[in-house]
Amino acid sequence: MGIFNYRKPMIMVGLINVIGFVVLLFLNNMDYTVLAYGAAVLLALEIAYFILYRMSMEDQYIFLIVAMLFSVGEIMLFRLDESFGKRQIIWFAISLVCFFAAYFLIIKTNVWEKIGYLYFGAAILLFVVTMLFGKTISGARNWIVIGEFSVQTSEIIKLLVVFMLADRYTHPERYRIFGLSEGVVISALVYTVLGCMVIQREWGTAVVIFLMHISMMYIFNEKKWLMLVNAGLAIVGGGLGALFLPHIKTRIEVWLNPWTDMAGKGYQITQSLFAIGAGGFFGTGIGMGSPEYIPQVHSDFIFSAICEEFGILGGVAVIMLYFILVYRGLRISMNIKDVFYKTLSTGISILIGFQSFIILGGVTKFIPLTGITMPFISYGGSSLLISFIAIGLLEGAANKSHVIREEADSIEEK
Repeated sequence: MGIFNYRKPMIMVGLINVIGFVVLLFLNNMDYTVLAYGAAVLLALEIAYFILYRMSMEDQYIFLIVAMLFSVGEIMLFRLDESFGKRQIIWFAISLVCFFAAYFLIIKTNVWEKIGYLYFGAAILLFVVTMLFGKTISGARNWIVIGEFSVQTSEIIKLLVVFMLADRYTHPERYRIFGLSEGVVISALVYTVLGCMVIQREWGTAVVIFLMHISMMYIFNEKKWLMLVNAGLAIVGGGLGALFLPHIKTRIEVWLNPWTDMAGKGYQITQSLFAIGAGGFFGTGIGMGSPEYIPQVHSDFIFSAICEEFGILGGVAVIMLYFILVYRGLRISMNIKDVFYKTLSTGISILIGFQSFIILGGVTKFIPLTGITMPFISYGGSSLLISFIAIGLLEGAANKSHVIREEADSIEEK
């Protein structure tokens, strides 16, 4: 039976893809190229899972959850705009290769906890390069355009911050400079990165990085006074932004009452709420809703489209997948004894969790909208790529720790 056992969750992922792309075939006037793209996605997922199965990765369910999230997102992208779906498949193929590359780099090399401040230096260098040669898209100058492809550098920077924090908790002595404690120094470095994000007008990523930073301070027993100072600085910074930065002020006003300007500033969020409400519990069905009325529905508001056509139950299922993904990531970190890989896997899990929460809260008007993408679901090549690399690092950290434990046990037996 093995990998082809019908009880295997991968069979469920395959069924979702088969059903989804067959429905899309009928919606696209029997254009059989849709089935070809669907077959390519399914084949790539099956090959990737087969490799994972043969390598006996520590937690294969993490990949299965990610595969399900991507499948739902890809089906919805094809339904919204076939061109977006086709481009996303190209990025998906690249992301799978990078997923395995990240996994093997963590497993086979031991340099990650030795390079210290290079993570911070790389983040600042990326910021400088983006400001000098980047392009402004949707008001944020955080894109590097290469030919037909564009890369969002803030996606890379937030992963570098995870590595920097992991290094801080592994080697605190490196961050005791100028008579300051390591907690103060790392906070200063994080706030420097946040300042770069603010200059680029990338507030969503800045919020995610800050929440990850303060969460790791709490998890790894940082001094309470330092946590309070960080919280206070966040409140002051957010307040100043709301008072003096027009685009932040507008987002808060829209969040508080979008109905006063439904045809203008509040159009996007009100259409999102209408779409979610129109879907009811079971949805209108694929192709039977009108999510195209929502601006940027393929990226920022794809969850609203899912709720309209898959229903509230479909939306809840997506939320539960994110919960389980974060839970399994944190469970991996709890079982790791090596400090660097423990903090790395914790940071990645928190990063995915907060990014998912912030965009879900934004499109449902629970919190102000920040304009970040839903991991693995929204259209966006760089977001998909970095998300898959992060999952590869998470799997690699789990297996690396397993290898370290086996080597330690072997030494003890000798």
